[in-house]
Amino acid sequence: MRDAIGASAELMVDYNQRLTVTDALDRVRVLDDEGLAWIEEPTRAEDYRGHAKIAAAARTPIQLGENWWGPADMENSIAAVASDHATLDVMKLGGVRGWLTGAALAAKAGLPASSHTFPELSAQLLAVTPICHRLEYLDHAGPILTEPVRVVGGLAYPPGRPGAGLDWDEDEDAVRSWRVS
Repeated sequence: MRDAIGASAELMVDYNQRLTVTDALDRVRVLDDEGLAWIEEPTRAEDYRGHAKIAAAARTPIQLGENWWGPADMENSIAAVASDHATLDVMKLGGVRGWLTGAALAAKAGLPASSHTFPELSAQLLAVTPICHRLEYLDHAGPILTEPVRVVGGLAYPPGRPGAGLDWDEDEDAVRSWRVS
């Protein structure tokens, strides 16, 4: 993969909770020499002690959070020292209030905070996140929005109007391919 993307591009690995703690420990020992930006969710999201073992053994940062269901999960993960980075998901954390609580928790713990999906909201919320790190950009809603988030030169530009900035494109052609019969 490194050969394909070049030396200057950052590369991350996401196991999406698929490994046992033992398997994850074996893999991070090998991956530590690959210059990865982070290793994401190597084992079950709620296994904070397991992730803490992995994080303690790895030189590569461990990224957790896209499966924290509310700030309490985040607090439990932080208390266990389960990760080096945080991923904030506006839906799973409980909306804007949950995100802001999570952003404060990440800042207090010194965890760089990235987003998980929903770039239309996440780009704006990362702007008020004290230790803002990365925007995960998945353009799921863009095709049915009148003005989707624009990404230019690696920077995200949400619509410049008040509120969430979401305005659905009511044009029949925009939504036709997304219908489920």
